[in-house]
Amino acid sequence: MRTPAIGCRTFLKLLKTHTPEQLFAESAANWTRLGLKSETIAALKNPDWAVIDTDLAWIDQPNNWAITIEDALYPPLLKELSDPPPVLFVRGNIALLTLPQIAIVGSRNPSTMGKETAFEFAKSLSHCGFVITSGLALGIDAASHQGALKVGGFTIAVAGTGLDRVYPARHKDLATEIVNKGAMVSEFPLGTTAKANHFPRRNRIISGLSQGLLVVEAAKQSGSLITARMALEQNREVFAIPGSIHNPLARGCNALIREGAKLVETTQDILEELNQYNQQDTDLPIATMQSILDLGQQTLLNRVQFSPTSIDDLVTDSGEPVEIISSMLLILELQGYLEATAGGCYVRIK
Repeated sequence: MRTPAIGCRTFLKLLKTHTPEQLFAESAANWTRLGLKSETIAALKNPDWAVIDTDLAWIDQPNNWAITIEDALYPPLLKELSDPPPVLFVRGNIALLTLPQIAIVGSRNPSTMGKETAFEFAKSLSHCGFVITSGLALGIDAASHQGALKVGGFTIAVAGTGLDRVYPARHKDLATEIVNKGAMVSEFPLGTTAKANHFPRRNRIISGLSQGLLVVEAAKQSGSLITARMALEQNREVFAIPGSIHNPLARGCNALIREGAKLVETTQDILEELNQYNQQDTDLPIATMQSILDLGQQTLLNRVQFSPTSIDDLVTDSGEPVEIISSMLLILELQGYLEATAGGCYVRIK
């Protein structure tokens, strides 16, 4: 893992002909014949033992692991990838890696409704026995991890850095909770910082660990769509939450549905596709709403769309004075039914 210019494919190719011990015993001439670069050969001749000692010390700590692709604890689904990580670093409950998982991904800047949807689906799928897998990113990822933890479920965070650091840094507390009640996973060794090219590699692990991938909100050029394409290439089920044609964050999901992803409105839609008919709590709704509104407030709420709705339109439709409409909108917003948007509009969020 610490040898430069050795990627997953080269690593796995070498393992087909050599054990690690045999490879290190080869001559420089044979290393060259194997196609290894000069910098790789130099590192094999003179490994950085100080760094490796640091790695071994980390592994010796409680609940820290490094498992190879030949280990019995290595997730079987991940082995199906064309380029599975030869080594996985894990913090937390390593047994979760082989349990049934659903990945939930989406926008880093979701709407309030998007975060609530991810949170509720994670809760519901946890009740059904699935481990919730995501990438610890801002937005939908974080809401998914939090939803699983809220109901005492299990969650796995796949990192794009070494496991001795947390990215983004603001999720340090969430990462700690995940390690204590779930697991964090990375193919990157200690000390690896966040780099743009690491996250597509991380995403293939998120989808590769899971039986299916749920995309909650995604713009047209979202990285979540890359993860969805990876999931399709890995022969995983892809699910998407539909949204308003006026919502930029719904365009990616709507595009996935046009391309064949399953439109999802409830947890049951996912369970049916995965043939999980024996799971518990399959009738859990996406969200529950106990109505405490009077008739006027409920009537106004019904007029507000899940896409931006202007106050002028609500005044015209209802025939009520703007002062009354504004007052009721404020009440509905404070109670969490609406969200104010730019241009004096409101969006219904539940």
